[in-house]
Formats: sequence, structure tokens, C-alpha cells
Amino acid sequence: MDTTERVLTLLGLLQQRRVWTGPELAERLGVTPRTVRRDVDRLRTLGYPVNAGQGVGGGYQLGPGQALPPLLLDDEEAIATAVSLLAGVGGEAGLRALSKLDQVLPARLRQSVKALSGSVSSFGRERSFGDPAELMTLARACRDQVLVDFTYSSGPRRVEPYRLVASDKRWYLFAYDLDRDDWRTFRVDRMSEVAARTWRFQPRPAPDAATYVQEGVTSRVYKYQGRFLVHAPASVVRAAVPPSAAIVHDRDDGKSEVVTGADNLDFILMHVVLLGHEFEVLGPPELSARCHLVATRMLAATGFVPPAGEIDPAR
Repeated sequence: MDTTERVLTLLGLLQQRRVWTGPELAERLGVTPRTVRRDVDRLRTLGYPVNAGQGVGGGYQLGPGQALPPLLLDDEEAIATAVSLLAGVGGEAGLRALSKLDQVLPARLRQSVKALSGSVSSFGRERSFGDPAELMTLARACRDQVLVDFTYSSGPRRVEPYRLVASDKRWYLFAYDLDRDDWRTFRVDRMSEVAARTWRFQPRPAPDAATYVQEGVTSRVYKYQGRFLVHAPASVVRAAVPPSAAIVHDRDDGKSEVVTGADNLDFILMHVVLLGHEFEVLGPPELSARCHLVATRMLAATGFVPPAGEIDPAR
């Protein structure tokens, strides 16, 4: 290695481990301890605070400080960092960190990160953390359009991966299940032994990934799906309802339509009542009937007797 390459390699080694002895660094770099000392002095001149300790347990250590320039990352580390930011941090802090990383990445890596980011969708306000290595494997498979095998809670799966979708709670893979011949949503935290294959697939017409996953998470997987007209703007309702619990649609009249699901009709009603706004049940019929019955019981619990025929307890 020439001097510049060797100094950069030294910097990378100091970033990988807390303390290195002089002989260890000399062996890794293929130079003498004296050359290591000169290279350390070069790093200090560039603004890197490298501390040197004597005796047992001593060695070279990269210290903290405002003069410390950006971390030195190889290709795999840079892409993994970018995917981790896409996958884990979310919010303004994640966007700022990702933009700073983009400024220092070589052009070839910026293209890779851009392609991987195109494999990620979201319908939550914040992105939950996930296993960066696993998420990167899935994101690359979506980008490269190659089949993925994995073990799920219900058994082995073989799919065409299309998008990684992040909610406010967890990560999902939107994919076409080849064994079931249909679109499926998979929770990434329930996947194991994830492996991308070399067999490429021809993308088929697909629904919007984020919308499909959100509909599945909030309503489609449940026994009952409820639709409500809530007398409050969608922005107000969204602030009170997690995106993984319900879909909130805008209405032109200052109201909003809420779609949610549960295996129990009372659970659906309870969550809408707790929003604190007037609402109307749009469907299904059994939900309207249940709301009528619950309202009758609530009125009876207060001792209020409605006028005859106003509320039919039989319903």
C-alpha cells in the first residue's frame, strides 16, 4: 500500500475496535511499529484525535471530538448504513442523517442506495427498527427482482418480493406467493432463514404496496371490517389513530371516513367511541345492529327511558 491508502486503512482499523496495540497494527498493515507511529501522527495532523496508552492494556485508540471527520465506510458498510437509516430511524433525524451520508458516498454507491430506497414504502409516521442484514437482503431482492425463500410461522415460503413496507410498529414484505398463487403480506419479524435466489422473475401488475399492506393490517385479516363517518377532519383523526389500527380517508365536508377491523364488533365500536367525536356507522349491517344494541344497554344503565319506539331493544 502507498502512504495514503495505508493511512486510510489504519483509520478504518481504529474505527473497528476500541484499542489496538502497535504490533497488532503493524502486522495488519504489513509495516514496522515505527511506521505505524508515523501514520498515527499523520492522522493527528488531519484532525483525528488518536490517543496512545502505555503498559498493559495500552495501545492506540481513536478518541471522540468535534475535529473527527466522517466515518470511513467500505461499500457494504455504507449500503448497510443507508438501509438501516431507511429501515430504522425514520423521522427528520433519519432524513438528515441519510442526506449527509448521500453527500459523502461515491456515485456508484449513491445509485445503489437510491435503488434500494425504491424498494421501501411506508404508511406510518415513524419506522420501527429491524435487522439491517435481513432488511438489506429483502430490499436487494426487491430491487433485483429475484425470488426469495424463507421460513414463516406457517411453514416454508417461496415468493416474488415487490416491496418492503414499514408501519408505525413493524416491517412487512409485500410479495406474490408462488405456492398460493396470490398476493400476500408477511411480517418480517416472523421470517427466518431468509435467502435471495438467483432466479429472476418478470414483475406482474401489482396493487400499491403500502395501501395493500395497510388494508390487510387494519381490516382484511379480521373477521369484521367496520366503516364509519367521523365528524372530524381526517388530520385530527389521524393524529389519534395509529396507521396500523385504521385507515382514515379525507372527506370534502370536513369529516372523515374510518375503516378498521377486529374479531369482535364491540372492539371496533369501542375504539371509535373513544375518539370523542360524533360518528355514523356506514357498514356492515351487523355492526349497525350491534351499535344499536350497545346504545340501548348504555342508556338503560343510566336509568334513562327513551320514548316508546325510539329505540327497539330487540335489535
